[in-house]
Amino acid sequence: MIVPETAEKIKRMEIRGAARIARAAAEALRDHARALAPPSYEVFRQEMEQAAATLVATRPTAVSLPNAVHIVMNGLDHTAVIEEARAGIIERADGFIQSSLDAGEKIARFGARHIRDGDVILTHCNSEVALGCIIEARRSGKEIEVFATEVRPRNQGHITIKTLNDAGIKTNFIVDSAVRSFIRDIDLVIVGADAVTVNGAVVNKIGTSQVAHTASEARVRVLVAAETYKFAPRTVAGDLIEIEERPASEVLPDEVARALPNVTVRNPAFDVTPPEYIDLIITEQGVIPPQMAYAIIREHLGWDIATFR
Repeated sequence: MIVPETAEKIKRMEIRGAARIARAAAEALRDHARALAPPSYEVFRQEMEQAAATLVATRPTAVSLPNAVHIVMNGLDHTAVIEEARAGIIERADGFIQSSLDAGEKIARFGARHIRDGDVILTHCNSEVALGCIIEARRSGKEIEVFATEVRPRNQGHITIKTLNDAGIKTNFIVDSAVRSFIRDIDLVIVGADAVTVNGAVVNKIGTSQVAHTASEARVRVLVAAETYKFAPRTVAGDLIEIEERPASEVLPDEVARALPNVTVRNPAFDVTPPEYIDLIITEQGVIPPQMAYAIIREHLGWDIATFR
């Protein structure tokens, strides 16, 4: 995919899910590098940096996106030869895409170990890796049942129940506000993440914090499945993750909104779940308590305090 097309598809949520967004960005940068025929290295570098900035600007909350771009673009300063720079971008992009796919498989195996035979699981939104844990548990022979939320206003839950149905997993489809009504039937909550901060707080689809709070009150364990590239390095220096607010038309049709001049639609796409509501974060490097998020940022993403001078 070319960069503008990919950026537009990410912005319109035709490509959605933090992992899918990250892989699409890496693929777009790789293909862009292949297609460029600039007169000089400096022009090549400027074109690649502009492409990277275009992609990063599409979804401000999904940390996987700037992290993927950072990984692919890292090293561009280390050469002044176009073909070497091009080859480096292609190699890093392909490496990132493969490592993302491998991470999903590892997380599925780790997560499945924390699901017991007979568990009833609640999941919210459409997380590739969270569903991977559930499906892997089913593949291993465990009899499980799932409650999946609708996920208003974009209804990602419809994708989730299709995936679970195709995997042969008994599934209950509920509206978001029904979570509290069914929480006593739930043994385990598994959700994904769009970002994990240095203190272990998790940014995920709107409604996740309410689900986790309800589970905490009911003493139901909450597991978060997240690849290490969803951890947010700049939160080490106190940066806050921007919470994307999406168009009002996702909630109310434009013609209805125009007839209600005193009504303002607020449509945040994500919320922040405090670490005290989370029991474990499942990564491809292993399973950690949220308090160990900094170790992932430092040891596996290569960022430390000195980076932010």
